[in-house]
Amino acid sequence: MANFNTTINLQPDYGVTKTSKPVKRVIRYADGYEHRLIFGMPNFQNPKTYSLTYENITEAQSDLIESFLDDRAIDSASFDFTPPNDVQGKYVCDNWTKRIPFPNRATINVTFRQVFEPS
Repeated sequence: MANFNTTINLQPDYGVTKTSKPVKRVIRYADGYEHRLIFGMPNFQNPKTYSLTYENITEAQSDLIESFLDDRAIDSASFDFTPPNDVQGKYVCDNWTKRIPFPNRATINVTFRQVFEPS
């Protein structure tokens, strides 16, 4: 199991965004009554999403991040990640962007989505 924090060994810039979007089914009736249902184990129905920015890093550091994420895209595997001020979990990265504002400097924006699967 790959670990993003130990492989990359960089801290994201301040301004991390944490998003919660509970998974539930909603049934709305004609009279306005609404019924909300959770399918599956409740502990696994509120995955977190983190938007992180690694700004003004070297081109070599950005290549390391991109290589790690490319490898996870190829093998479709999750990776361990410890968000700032939170506990370690399993995550996937569905998309990321890289910007090169100056020679040998880069900015990478990543979005990590929490997944629940066995170790």
